[in-house]
Amino acid sequence: MEKLPYQASDKELTLDLISIDDLEATVEQEMDFAAYMSVYGGAGDEYTLDENREAFNKYGIISRSLMGNKDVDLKTSLFGIDLDSPLITCPIAGNGLMHQDGEIATMQGSTLANSIFCASTYSTKSLEEIRQENKDGNLFFQIYLNKDGQFNDWLLDQAILANAKAIIITADAPVVGNREWDKRLQFKFPFSFGNLDKYFNNKEGIGMDIASIFSSAKNDLSLDDIQYIKEKTNLPVIVKGIQCALDVERVLEAGADGIWVSNHGGRQLEGGPACIDLLEEVVDAVDKQVPIIFDSGIRRGQHVFKALALGADIVAIGRPILYGLNQGGALGVQSVYNQLEKELTAIMMMAGTKNIEEIQTKAMIKHH
Repeated sequence: MEKLPYQASDKELTLDLISIDDLEATVEQEMDFAAYMSVYGGAGDEYTLDENREAFNKYGIISRSLMGNKDVDLKTSLFGIDLDSPLITCPIAGNGLMHQDGEIATMQGSTLANSIFCASTYSTKSLEEIRQENKDGNLFFQIYLNKDGQFNDWLLDQAILANAKAIIITADAPVVGNREWDKRLQFKFPFSFGNLDKYFNNKEGIGMDIASIFSSAKNDLSLDDIQYIKEKTNLPVIVKGIQCALDVERVLEAGADGIWVSNHGGRQLEGGPACIDLLEEVVDAVDKQVPIIFDSGIRRGQHVFKALALGADIVAIGRPILYGLNQGGALGVQSVYNQLEKELTAIMMMAGTKNIEEIQTKAMIKHH
């Protein structure tokens, strides 16, 4: 039988969620297996992928009683942008695998949640297409710097035209991680990447694997790249992929305006520690000089709470956003936000914290 062309979901509905894990299981059942594993899979034997989730269990939340907190307030802000909760959407490549509207629907869902959508260089939709559809949303742009300096200039110009409010430089991916599932399943993307169409001569990016796409990435990243982006855009620059105090000191001295603690969801350096285990060292080194964003392993409201209690200011959501996108489009993305915010609200009530500042300053976390 002839294999049909890849068809991404076209669902558009609000999801009645019980948990993100249940949502993930539904996506796994319904999606093309190779496409699903390209999203779910990690590097190597997936030790770091698994540790990202399991390590949260080493941090216990102490329940507080009779605190008088009838209501809780999830609102916060980042770079002067008011947010309904401390959650934002991670930059994620290739949203078109999950839904026909790709990043447009992800952006719309993030906007419905009054959050921030971070567009990836490797988006299915181009920054021009995103700009045309971005009516009221808050946009950050994540750049994978390219070996071609003129192409970097063009990307950053497109981000400025799209009214991006910050630039994220991903520092932990000078080369692609060892994605064994992609190799076993011989996965190739069934579309081109909007921003890369210009670099790969129009539509020649169709049918490429992840290693081929990363072959264009600049793999000699340095501190000078921070200043280049700041001077080019006059926007805040967030460095994503920071995992230790030594790098905090270096990037802050180079002018970074934000620190993003991440191990790329276990998709890059195989054998690394869980991201949550790295957070406190980074927080101490930053010492409140700039905002700290955290991602990797978040599946529940308690995970969000623990990241905030250990010092993060903002928590970014990756794979769960894609799962919501697959099952419900923009409304599905909003549903994921709603689920995590509902869980976080209940945890805050039981932990005796009425707002984000109190989570960061008064929450009691026991290491075990």
